[in-house]
Amino acid sequence: MRPILSKTTYMYGLQCAKRLYMNKFHKTLANEEDEITQSIFQTGTDVGELAQQLFPNGVNAQGDEEFHSDITVLKTDELLLTNNIIYEAAFIYNEVICAVDILVKKGDEYYAYEVKSTTKVKPQHIEDAALQYYVLKNCGLKIADFSIVHFDSSYVKIGAISIDKLFKATSVLEEVGDKQSSIETNIEAMKLLLQQSEIPIKEMGKQCYTPYDCNFSRHCKSLLPTVEEIEVIPDNSIQVEKDLWNDFTSSIQYPLYYFDFETIMYGIPVFDYSRPFQQISFQYSLHVQNELGGNILHFEFLGNGNDDPRETLIKQLIIELGTIGTVFVWNVTFEKDVLKKLAIDFPQYAVGINSIIDRLVDLMPPFRPNKTVFSEAFNGSYSIKKVLPIVVPELSYNDLIIQEGGTASFKYGQMNNLNEAEKELLRIDLLEYCKRDTFAMVKIFDNINALI
Repeated sequence: MRPILSKTTYMYGLQCAKRLYMNKFHKTLANEEDEITQSIFQTGTDVGELAQQLFPNGVNAQGDEEFHSDITVLKTDELLLTNNIIYEAAFIYNEVICAVDILVKKGDEYYAYEVKSTTKVKPQHIEDAALQYYVLKNCGLKIADFSIVHFDSSYVKIGAISIDKLFKATSVLEEVGDKQSSIETNIEAMKLLLQQSEIPIKEMGKQCYTPYDCNFSRHCKSLLPTVEEIEVIPDNSIQVEKDLWNDFTSSIQYPLYYFDFETIMYGIPVFDYSRPFQQISFQYSLHVQNELGGNILHFEFLGNGNDDPRETLIKQLIIELGTIGTVFVWNVTFEKDVLKKLAIDFPQYAVGINSIIDRLVDLMPPFRPNKTVFSEAFNGSYSIKKVLPIVVPELSYNDLIIQEGGTASFKYGQMNNLNEAEKELLRIDLLEYCKRDTFAMVKIFDNINALI
């Protein structure tokens, strides 16, 4: 029996009927995969293979197949006769194919493990596992337990990766059992949908990005009606509540520091004293003004893309931030959290790091809606990228190669794959982006002061 649905397409159907249909009949209309999307998929593959070490000496039923098929199913049937541990074990029931990352046999019972590159079990993982349980059980397997294998967020890497501590298996048997009554109904509804001759009509909404970004979003956006409107030019004027701004600035102390981190998260910890998906600071930019109206100095740090950048970064940061003076950041929660983690992981520098934390001042709150600084052109946003071109019209991010933090993080993670010339160009782009963040704060602060 050839399958009509797979685990992946079943999940598409739960998310959006249109996504399921488009994937089946109009794959060419899917978004072109960018580098970041490809990297996410590769990370998932790498994590799955690493988790196999929890149950060593298993046999992979998928072999060299790119996708699971009836060939994988036949191979699985053969392996079930002779092997107690099978990776990518595939089964078909009711025209649905699914594969379990790790299947372990103990006596006449089976234990199924699905690997996810997250630090906790998410609702979509339960839906995913419920379908697998349905197929396996109806194929005659006696499932004693079904678990999601995910990263243990409390694990700290010291030396070689400890696989049994990096991963944590959470049983979801009860949850998937509760889902069984709806599985067959969902499957039959999806089969009927795929018999339609027309693409389902579905307005864009939350399902376009929850629980995953839909790979047909650009096509759907292209179908939205074009509404001819009279262009409304927003009022770029800026109103400042002078008393509130003076209250905000009354406690600042020179020298003024304008500071910003860039970070990267590795699912599988790369450096000692780091955790799964921990924010690892690899770069910062710092502008300094020693007195009102004084010259602006700039300092910066950027890791080499290979070694752990944190200790060198900390040492330089403590020196350059000194011991007195206000440290402005945009969104203090992020910078404070990164600094707290650095103090924990490098306790020998905790005193210096904590003294920096005590001096942090968030420059963002005055620009929140109905706060101290207002402009219609902010359009309700207080993102620095939205505020900057309104408060400082001659300055924006549009001239930069890298224009947002997600791209900066991804590019830094790819640095080791580049030749020396490419690395140097990337370093320039990363430094320019981070520098713009802190210079933006300098100019925003100066211009608001000038307005009043």
